[in-house]
Amino acid sequence: MTSPNLYTKLFEQALKIRLVEEEIIHRYPTDKIQSPVHLSIGQEAVAVGICNALTDKDNLFATYRSHAFYLAKGGDLNAMMAELYGRVDGCCHGKGGSMHLAAPEVGFMGTSAVVASSISNAAGAALAAKLLNKNQLNVVIFGDGATEEGVYHETLNYAALHQLPVIFVCENNEYAVHSELKDRQSYSILEHAQSYGIATQKIEKGYDFIEIDKEFSKIADTVRTTGKPYFVEIMTCRYKEHVGPGEDFCGGYRTEDAVNHWKSLDPICTDTQMVERLSPAIMQEILASIEFAENSPFPGLEELYQHVI
Repeated sequence: MTSPNLYTKLFEQALKIRLVEEEIIHRYPTDKIQSPVHLSIGQEAVAVGICNALTDKDNLFATYRSHAFYLAKGGDLNAMMAELYGRVDGCCHGKGGSMHLAAPEVGFMGTSAVVASSISNAAGAALAAKLLNKNQLNVVIFGDGATEEGVYHETLNYAALHQLPVIFVCENNEYAVHSELKDRQSYSILEHAQSYGIATQKIEKGYDFIEIDKEFSKIADTVRTTGKPYFVEIMTCRYKEHVGPGEDFCGGYRTEDAVNHWKSLDPICTDTQMVERLSPAIMQEILASIEFAENSPFPGLEELYQHVI
């Protein structure tokens, strides 16, 4: 039986992500947010379900579609909003934008606009954890399109050979921009990962944060105990266009009916009473973060060469 407290906790986290991104959509036409935005609307359950099983000492590496994971891992909302506004109080001092969020103080190790690039970073961190005998998980999130990159294959092989404590999570929304899986891949993502001798699991209900929390918690415990890699494929659905605040059904590559099916299963869409109860306090926090961002100064010339290696 699901604890009411757990349901409320995860629902509140998922709703916060949804409302943050809906406010980004609302503000985007003002051009105050000049960074491209890849929204996680529809995929929030994956982030909150996974992060509930992690501690601040566990590392999480994500993709450019990372608002949800940044917030679910404990990243500061003020710092995120200031980063989107390009301000110096942003988590990357206004120089990274939406696609390059980071909060290492809570184990959110950063994101990249380069597809699949964080996969090898996670394996490197896992190798360091193993050599230093640290009881630390290293989790990396990527989309189905990333499985077509060479670094993905190389890293799975390396992690299996060296038995690294890394969890690979494929957040499969079935599209790379506008291209369906069947048009891009001759392989099964899960079967391919199994061919490296890595334990795998598929979670079909990517809208169900309780299910994801339950299953991922068991996987996290397994990796903590064995120190071996694990691969998880989670089916999900993004409601908005690949990049930007709009809809994309006019593109003809997917139907509105398919997205509406996911919405019919999405607790944030169906549990309206919980939304009404939790939204006011969340919105107050969001509006405060926007005020913080707008009052933060732009980076000065002294920032130009800072943090450059």
